[in-house]
Amino acid sequence: MTTTAFTDIGWLTTHDPAHDLPVGVDASTSGAGRHGEEVGRGLADAWLVVEGGRVAAVGTGAAPSADQRVSVGGRSVLPGFVDSHTHMVFAGDRSAEFTARMAGQPYAAGGIATTIGATRSATDEALRAALSSRVAEARAAGITTLEVKSGYAATPEGEARLLRLAREVTPHTTYLGAHVVPPEHADDPAGYVSLVTGEMLEACAPLAGSVDVFCEEGAFDADQSREVLLAGMAAGLAGRVHANQLGEGPGVRLAVELGCASADHCTYLSGEDVEALAGSSTVATLLPATDFSTRQSYPDGRRLVDAGATVALATNCNPGSSYTTSMSFVIALAVRDCRLTLPEAVWSATAGGARSLRVDDVGHLRVGARADMVVLDAPSPDHLAYRPGVPLVAATVLAGDIVAGSLG
Repeated sequence: MTTTAFTDIGWLTTHDPAHDLPVGVDASTSGAGRHGEEVGRGLADAWLVVEGGRVAAVGTGAAPSADQRVSVGGRSVLPGFVDSHTHMVFAGDRSAEFTARMAGQPYAAGGIATTIGATRSATDEALRAALSSRVAEARAAGITTLEVKSGYAATPEGEARLLRLAREVTPHTTYLGAHVVPPEHADDPAGYVSLVTGEMLEACAPLAGSVDVFCEEGAFDADQSREVLLAGMAAGLAGRVHANQLGEGPGVRLAVELGCASADHCTYLSGEDVEALAGSSTVATLLPATDFSTRQSYPDGRRLVDAGATVALATNCNPGSSYTTSMSFVIALAVRDCRLTLPEAVWSATAGGARSLRVDDVGHLRVGARADMVVLDAPSPDHLAYRPGVPLVAATVLAGDIVAGSLG
């Protein structure tokens, strides 16, 4: 089996508790909370050996012999970004809605219906081409693991179609039939929930790993959300909840009660919500690019980490409220506006996302992990927030192969 040694790494972020923090950084400024022993850990002047697409060894000093050697030229290397919340299969454009929002119009969940109409009308070929373009953009931005939801069809055959397309680019697919009640069911939301938990679920469960619901005023209430989640989980799907985005509500506590993998958004949290997340395995996935785009308050990441909750960061790439594939941008927002430290934000965009997807071989660069890496054209990950908006990803490595950018 061919081995490849990535050498001349200025700083290698591994998230391995056995490794050290950078010189001059102590635990109090790196990160605390439940995962403090992993946050920011790594090796200086390092090398990493890949065999069979996985990390075979890491170390410092002279690199061992290998079939191939790739110098990163003193750049920093971190685990590939894990984007655990996206809505990438869609058609249409909602830039006018964004422009109106920037002029003062409030965000509301109803705009989703616009995308449903455009997506229903699009051909498979058009949707596949648009999805492929977005995935390529994400790879160039350092994202190596990607979750993709359905949710823009609201019919059994349509939701299954979106999941089949998503399956072409990722194994991490989520059934989101309960995104919003479509116009044709406006007078019978209970009937639509029955469709989501019945015929639609039957068509979609074989194509998905998770079930999600938008538990929010204007979408689905607590009882409807519970019904959707329990039906999906009975079909073998992991639970996810769009929770507490537009105001305090029941979403977070419902996610924790049912043992869901994640509660996503978490913009408006009560003390009881924070306490519930801290005492559970449910990941609080923050989507600060959404709050940027909707001009809402940012979630208090500091409060969650200090309480002991597991926090992830994701892009929420979608056409209405967060049309971005830049995890670097998300990290910068999390540091500035969610009050995470830079190492905490990097951990949340990698290992935290992996925990949200309930996978343990990505999001870190310990021996045995899939060799997914981001090579930054910078001496340390600090530059992700220090130089916001600058395209710092020199190369993206997926299972040991460079899939975007180059190293020369």
